[in-house]
Amino acid sequence: MVEVSKINGMKVITTDAFTIGEVTGAEVDTGLWQITHLHVALTNEITKELGFKKPFLGHLTVCLPVHVVKSTGDVITLNKQLEQLKALPECKHG
Repeated sequence: MVEVSKINGMKVITTDAFTIGEVTGAEVDTGLWQITHLHVALTNEITKELGFKKPFLGHLTVCLPVHVVKSTGDVITLNKQLEQLKALPECKHG
């Protein structure tokens, strides 16, 4: 088990070792009391790689479903490679 407060600020990496950003929050289904999505502030490099335009100030945040999380420890490791993230609706441009 991981405390919700401890995931904020954790780095998020893909299976092919790209650091895509860090967790800034989460969405909870209060009916089930389960986290459904993680809010991840993308790095500038990954923002570009996914086809998004970098905001003038700050970082672009995506809302990743928790089913793409493989494990948590010192970092959150996803079960997807960077190329596979591009296929997620949450990571599609436009």
